[in-house]
Formats: sequence, C-alpha cells, structure tokens
Amino acid sequence: MTGDGLRPEITRAGLPLVSLALLAESPDHGYALLERLRERGFDRVQGGTLYPLLRRLEERGLVEHRWLHEAAGPGRKEFAVTAAGRDELAQARAEWERVRDALGPQGDA
Repeated sequence: MTGDGLRPEITRAGLPLVSLALLAESPDHGYALLERLRERGFDRVQGGTLYPLLRRLEERGLVEHRWLHEAAGPGRKEFAVTAAGRDELAQARAEWERVRDALGPQGDA
C-alpha cells in the first residue's frame, strides 16, 4: 500500500480510525505513530495534521497520554487508547465493514 497514496477524502475519514487501531496495537509517541501510518499508506500525513488529531481524540476521551522522560533529550508524550477508544474502534470497524460490503465484490466488471 505504501506509495499508492490515498484520496484526501479517504485519508480524512480513515486517519482517526487507523490512528486508534495502531495505538490499540501498541502505545506510541507522535513521530513513531506518523511513521507507522506512512507504512499503512497514509503517505501524505504530516505532524501538523496528526498532532491536532491526537489532541481531538484525547479531548473525546478516546486516547490518553503520559510523559516519558529519558536521560538524554526532552520528554515526549506517549499516546495510548482508552477503554472508550477501544469501544469507538470496534464500532468503527463494524461500520467500515458495512461500507466495504456496500462497495460490492472486487471482481472484473
């Protein structure tokens, strides 16, 4: 999927949900999450898009952060999905399944 790029409307709809899914797999800081998103085809996503999204998800109670402090360098926020975020993700997955089904089979037309 990497390199294909996604349509802007797919990116807008999918980015919050894929971010939740990735954070449900393992908590991460913003830059590492950005790299993981790019591996999943969200090639054009920049920090200026991701960090406000993480803030909105946190305001909705879907993710939370904790500060990690290392011996060298500044501290950084590590984001993790909350129980409400897991519920939201489960509901979103079911809705995406319905959208996928509505698109029909992938055979030749």
